[in-house]
Amino acid sequence: MVAGSHSGVGKTTITLGLMAALQKKGLKVQGFKVGPDFIDPGHHTRVAGEPCRNLDGWMLSKRYNRAAFGRAMRGKDIGVVEGVMGLFDGYDGRSEAGSTAQMAKWLGAPVILVVDASSMARSIAALVHGFATFDAELCLAAVIANRVGSLSHTRFLSEAMASVPDVTFLGAIPRNEAIVIPERHLGLATSDEEPYAPELFQRLTSLVETHLDLDAVLDLTASGIEDVQLDQSQIGSDKVKLGVARDEAFSFYYQDNLDLLVSAGAELCDFSPLRDHHLPRDLDGLYLGGGYPELYARQLESNKSLKSEILAAARNGMPVYAECGGFMYLTRSIRVDAGAFDMVGLYPFDTRMLSHRKALGYREIVLKEDCLLGPKGLKARGHEFHYSELIDEPKQIPRLFHVTPRKGVDTVADGFMMHNALAGYVHVHFGSNPHVAASFVDICRKYRDRA
Repeated sequence: MVAGSHSGVGKTTITLGLMAALQKKGLKVQGFKVGPDFIDPGHHTRVAGEPCRNLDGWMLSKRYNRAAFGRAMRGKDIGVVEGVMGLFDGYDGRSEAGSTAQMAKWLGAPVILVVDASSMARSIAALVHGFATFDAELCLAAVIANRVGSLSHTRFLSEAMASVPDVTFLGAIPRNEAIVIPERHLGLATSDEEPYAPELFQRLTSLVETHLDLDAVLDLTASGIEDVQLDQSQIGSDKVKLGVARDEAFSFYYQDNLDLLVSAGAELCDFSPLRDHHLPRDLDGLYLGGGYPELYARQLESNKSLKSEILAAARNGMPVYAECGGFMYLTRSIRVDAGAFDMVGLYPFDTRMLSHRKALGYREIVLKEDCLLGPKGLKARGHEFHYSELIDEPKQIPRLFHVTPRKGVDTVADGFMMHNALAGYVHVHFGSNPHVAASFVDICRKYRDRA
């Protein structure tokens, strides 16, 4: 488990460097990410060549997390889990729910703490001592100092860590402004956009090999995890074809969501709203995930034939499920600084981008009526993070989600229903309720049979 003392210490780049260096040793590496993140897992997948898995202590049960971890580790030599925020940061300030520390304990994983040591020397020992003793059930096994200024700085840090003998000092990564992945309003740029020079991962690998003790990393032992089985009764043999929008504009999908849909009987047919002028043939449903449609609004607007096909399919009753960026794509237009760009037009209102964040946090939804995701009263959990807002949405359009924000304040409504299309801002993790994927696929099956 690669954790940080706080956000922004460089745990993503160090995690990627570790994964690449371990792969270079001939190990089969599996990446994981704690928390409701879509961007970091994309970079993990790019480095390891295997789909990264999200783990989350608030959205998902302990049993589900352990089962997902065990399934992904089959045939792999080592799992590298990137934490979220600081080691003990999570759902609130009172509990460990959703934190890196909670997940490390659930998995029995030793923790490597990444510390930004750019402005400290002996103080690193006091900081690490505090992290190591804060929770007696946690195994804080090692520390990596990041953004170190010189060899003498590294020596000071190493000498200081001798006073914390139970925590291994793995080494220090020098400050290097060339090793950075560009960021934007939702976080790092996505792996699909290839926002970095091709040699970035070679540089990362070289830094890790040169400055960290990889043999000591491999000596860290996990307590092990049994192969937890989940109920597989939903697996279907009667396949339906589900179109999934996937390109630079739409890339925010939990891998488990896609896998659960396949287990329920979906054949996933990827298409690009940026480049494909027609939908895949004989589809029984559509899944439009989140991403950055606002960055590609002009290109999306120009693909008129695909927009027309999506609109016609939705009006004809095809099941359509869309989240956040996919929802924005289904509205009348997206307004950005460069102007307003026409989108699919299924929902008779517009979205506009803001200069500030509109919403962020965990969400629990309760279905107000039967719909694509399940029967009335079904509960599921997810996350919301966006910089856009709706403009003048008509009140008569049914909103089928009761949404409870993370702090338990008043519920709000989301989940706009038009024809057989359900769309909203919440990214639902289907693993939070196994009936969600099965219900969506079943609705697609019924649509196919009627058609």
